[in-house]
Amino acid sequence: MTENKIEQYLIDLMLTYREVSRNLWYLDDEEHNLQGVAIMVAEPLVVLRAVVMEAPQENRLELFTKLLELNANDVVHGAYALEHDKIVLIDTLEYDTLDYGEFRATLDAFSLALTQHYPILSKYRT
Repeated sequence: MTENKIEQYLIDLMLTYREVSRNLWYLDDEEHNLQGVAIMVAEPLVVLRAVVMEAPQENRLELFTKLLELNANDVVHGAYALEHDKIVLIDTLEYDTLDYGEFRATLDAFSLALTQHYPILSKYRT
């Protein structure tokens, strides 16, 4: 068993990933729709983050309203956020109490959001 439970969970889920540095992994798993998801352990937290798109200059209010609606009605784990000028999908979990089921549920929610919301959000790309 690996020293870090996050890496063990990634192995158990059979995901394609690379370890960028100690406690930082990058998922590039097309099969599971988890491309570009970064996972970082910064105890006591585990932060999962995916850049979704650049925030456009036009129709920002409409886009941000749509993102808030998706957060309220459709995103099970995590939320959309604005980080500088990028739209990101982010979730924060507690490392000490994190179990396999919770980790998998978060990744499943990311996969679902990144797949199902793409047609909705892509119309805002410039």
